[in-house]
Amino acid sequence: MLYLDHNATTPVDPRVLEAMLPYFRELYGNPSSLHRLGRIARSAVELAREQVAALIDAAPGQIIFTSGGTEANALALSNAPSGRTWLSDIEHPAVVENAGQRSGAAKLPGHFPVLPSGVADVDALAAADLQAGDWVTLMLANNETGAIQAVGGLVERLKGRGVVVHSDAVQAAGKIPVSFSRLGVDLMTLSSHKLYGPKGCGALVCRSDLHLMSLQRGGGQERDLRAGTENVAAIVGFGKAAELARLELASRSADMLALRYRLEAGLQAIPGLVIFAHDAERLPNTVQFGIAGVHGEMLLMQLDKQGIAVSSGSACAAGSDDISPVLAAMGIDTALARSAIRVSLGENNDTTQIDRFITVLNQLLTPSLI
Repeated sequence: MLYLDHNATTPVDPRVLEAMLPYFRELYGNPSSLHRLGRIARSAVELAREQVAALIDAAPGQIIFTSGGTEANALALSNAPSGRTWLSDIEHPAVVENAGQRSGAAKLPGHFPVLPSGVADVDALAAADLQAGDWVTLMLANNETGAIQAVGGLVERLKGRGVVVHSDAVQAAGKIPVSFSRLGVDLMTLSSHKLYGPKGCGALVCRSDLHLMSLQRGGGQERDLRAGTENVAAIVGFGKAAELARLELASRSADMLALRYRLEAGLQAIPGLVIFAHDAERLPNTVQFGIAGVHGEMLLMQLDKQGIAVSSGSACAAGSDDISPVLAAMGIDTALARSAIRVSLGENNDTTQIDRFITVLNQLLTPSLI
């Protein structure tokens, strides 16, 4: 299988798996226990906290481990006050649904638009009727188009207005440099399985002086914000994956960007093909495109039959007949949006695979097959 869907999930790095295995077997202690096995597990969790913090330039005490990005987003947004929560029109469903379902909200979420380039219009938000105590959420990089968002610029525009800013950095961390402290956001969401770590682990990064309430009660783990015995093996894997991502970030990004340029050169030779968010600064590994007259999910299935795994957009919305809300927000024509295919590259891809994808795609686009 030629796997080109790394924004949906990544394979666990063998070095990550090696780090995890002892905590399934001989080092199986509960990190809340006071005996030796418990202390070893606690030390492993705290080392992972340091490793994740180092990846995104935060303090270890600001890392709250969760079951993944969705829970981290839910924990963040459940703490928004009774005022208004504002979000861009390109947020992940894990943000949109949690913002919309927040109990006790006095107002429905406010939305700010997206430019045709795929970048959220922070000027429009800055000009909106934001009140002190409102919350704003803007992802750092879009999971479909790869467009990098002006989160730092947004924070600068909102400075002094008493607004809390959250950023879903699930797709950005490990692909581009991310600094929690320099961005100036109050909260940030991360996920392990997007950077060659295991599924079932993520983190909410929280400004030290921001008081949060837990979604669940229990034993008081994770600063009393995420009760329940820690998933030690997964947390260890997340930590190792974060360490490797930090150490290898420059080389990984350069390799991905070279592959992306090669991919785009091949795509641009196909008549009627449009690369979405082409003019925006994008993640080095992500290309989403549409082809006039082609149905995206039909093409996806044809590629799958040829042993090539891609996506038609967000994996969390696969199977829906509706067009992508991201592409709709960008003003993409409905027919073209329905043709969308997302290719997201990973560290195991190479030029031979890119060339194979382009060759197979051209073959499938002959009138007799699509």
